This record gives sequence, structure tokens and C-alpha cells, in this order.
Amino acid sequence: MSKSAARFALVCALVGLAASSAAVYVHYHLLFDPHYASFCDVNGTFNCSQVYLSRFGTAFGVPVAVFGGIWFALATALALAGLAGPVSVRESVPGYLFVLSTLALAVVLYLGYASFALLKTYCPLCLVTYAAVIGLFLVSGAATSIPMTTLPRRAARDFRLLVASPLAIAIAVLFIGGAVSTLAFFPREGNGAPADAKTLSQDQRSEVERFMATAPRVPIIVPTEGAKVLIIKFNDFQCPACGQSYLAYKPILEKYERQAPGAVKLVLKDYPLNPGCNTGVALVHSSACEAAVAVRLAKEHNRAEALEDWLYTHQPSMTPASVRQAAREIGGVNDFDARFAGTLEVVKGDTALGKQLGVKSTPTFFMNGVKIEGMWIPQYFDQAIAYELQHGSTK
Repeated sequence: MSKSAARFALVCALVGLAASSAAVYVHYHLLFDPHYASFCDVNGTFNCSQVYLSRFGTAFGVPVAVFGGIWFALATALALAGLAGPVSVRESVPGYLFVLSTLALAVVLYLGYASFALLKTYCPLCLVTYAAVIGLFLVSGAATSIPMTTLPRRAARDFRLLVASPLAIAIAVLFIGGAVSTLAFFPREGNGAPADAKTLSQDQRSEVERFMATAPRVPIIVPTEGAKVLIIKFNDFQCPACGQSYLAYKPILEKYERQAPGAVKLVLKDYPLNPGCNTGVALVHSSACEAAVAVRLAKEHNRAEALEDWLYTHQPSMTPASVRQAAREIGGVNDFDARFAGTLEVVKGDTALGKQLGVKSTPTFFMNGVKIEGMWIPQYFDQAIAYELQHGSTK
């Protein structure tokens, strides 16, 4: 491997390692600090938090960024070997990097598809790691001069050289020990069971309670119907994070409805990211206005929840035509077109209220007037409701 190729590989590996480390930092604080606002949450489209808290942000309960950091650390070690290792090792390094980057490229393509096509939300730190992987793939592919069929034999020979070098053994032990320890001890997210505030540590519960106790409260004139906790959600049915929060918080709201019927009330307010019903915003979700109208009309037939479920699970393929069809077949709405314009004006009333309250992205919640931007992990949301039931007031 030439010195220039090795240096370029090292730069790519270090950039990827730095981005992955930053992503781990962000993900960790999202899990354990309700006050935390990520520096890479630019807007509703470029938003690290929404990607990390999605189902694609973790694997086996561990943030994907942790695996990325381990991979880039290995790539960094190989790039250094390509710069300073024995001649025979430097010849093999491009092949090793090419195999590793080919596997990583498959993962990157999957995660990129999830981000661009399914979530339609982009993580700036993720984009940096994607570029680093592609850079390593290209440079290692161009620098590989040995037949790939000889790689297993060369790997066995290089392993014998590694065992004979105390420095190489120390580096390998540190790498393996660090990787295993990180995977073993990094705090895991839930295993899919319904979230429960009791799974939080005392410090985490205290942080949530401190936030709820000290955050400013905005008075919003919405009938409480006797509820002690009023949750207002500004929502976009084509927004991936809105769908994620819907699925994540639904079991929590159902739990409180069983324990204390009527004590917790969720009110949905429309805030489609579509200038057709929300003036002044960029066109992000082309079917969001139709979806908002469809759910409002479906409420008259007591089929709003079924339609919401369909909308959230069909976001990637949603079109105005498919929303109209779902409104008819699932929501029981047979006069969609005739009532669209009038109902759209009601939706615009919600978006106007959202602007008055400073809503900038979806989802945005107001829990007894406390503004919660984006999606909290379910345990935080659960703890906030529990706190408000004991101490809060909707008045």
C-alpha cells in the first residue's frame, strides 16, 4: 500500500471514528438527559435525534453508532499498519480494508435506504460516516494489488507476525477489550416490552421531574374534560417521528387509561409540513394535508384510530390518492372531495395556533403547557405523565 493511499485511508478512518464517537455521545444523552438538545438537530429534515430514536438507530439494544465506532477503530489500526507495518503487511492491508469496507458498505446502503426512503430524515453525523466508508472502499479497492484469493493465507502469516510483536499484541488486546467492554456495558434500550418509568434510575427520574418543575408553562385554551394531564400533540401524519412517537407512546397512554380513566387526555393538533395547509413552511410531506383532513372526517365515523394506524404504517408509499382511498375504505369517508376544502380550513386553524406557540417541527408536545420538542424516549414520557398526575395542573 502506497504512503499516499495509506494516509487517505487513515484520514477516512479517523473522520468516521470522530463522527461515530459524536453519534454515540448524542445517542447516550438522548437516552439519559431529558434537557439535551442535539447539536445536529438542524430542523425536521436534518435531525440526528429522530434517526437515533427510530427503530433503525439500534441493533440488539445498542446504538448502531457504537458498532460504527468499533469498525472505524479497526480500520484506523489497519491504516496505521499500512503506513508503518512491515512490507508484507503493507501489501495485505488494502485487501483487508477492501473486505471490511465492502461489508460496511452493505450496512451503509441499508441504513441510507432507511433514512432517505423510509424515515425521510437525515442525520448529518450519519452522512459523514457513510462518506468515510465509501472513501475507504474506493481507496482500498484501488490500492489492492494482490489476488484476493491469497488473502486467507496472508492473514494467517500476518497473524503470526502479530503474535511475535509485543506492541501489536498490546494494541490487539486493547482493541478487543475495549470493543467487548463497550458492547457489554453500554446502556441498552428497551427490549420491545412496554415502556415503564420504573425502569429509569433515580437520577433519571429526578432529571425528568426537575425539567417538568422548572420549565415554563404556556396556557393553551383546550377543554380538559376533567383530565389532570392534558397532552397536546402538534402532528404530521407523514412525519416519521410522529409515527414513531404514536407507536411508542400508545401503550403508555393505554396504561394510564386503565389505571385512572379520564385522568390523561391526548389532543391531536394538525401541523402538516406542507404549505398547502400550513403557510410559510417548506414542502416536506406532499400528502400531509390530505391525511389531516382524512383523519378529521374519519372521526365522524369512529374510525380515526384505524386510519391513523394505516397512515403511520404506510408513510413511505403515501400519496394524496392513496390517502383518499384509505379514507374511503378504512375511515368510512365517502364525501372526501366534497368536504376537503372546508375541513382544510379547520386544519389551517391548528397550524396557526402552532405558529403562535412557536412550533417549528413535528412532533411537538405540550404537557400541561410544558413544551416538549421532538420525541422523548418512552420512559421519560411515562415519568413526565406520572409527575404531572401527582403535581401538575391543567389550569
